[in-house]
Amino acid sequence: MSDDDSPEAVAEQSAQQAGGLDEIIPEPLLPVWNQVEKVQAFRRTHGSKYVGALELLTALALTGGYVWWLLIYLELL
Repeated sequence: MSDDDSPEAVAEQSAQQAGGLDEIIPEPLLPVWNQVEKVQAFRRTHGSKYVGALELLTALALTGGYVWWLLIYLELL
């Protein structure tokens, strides 16, 4: 058995030859699918930084809201 016939080599070759969903998406939906692909490409490229920034913004907004309601509850405002 040569290295080209190993299950790993066959699986890797199949994965490289496999197409995306754009092969089965109907023509009228291709513009929508292209937008989804752009979002996925952005997530692959900037995913961790983008998620980290969103988590930081969410934490700041929640903290601000909790402090606001605490001040209202304590009748300081």
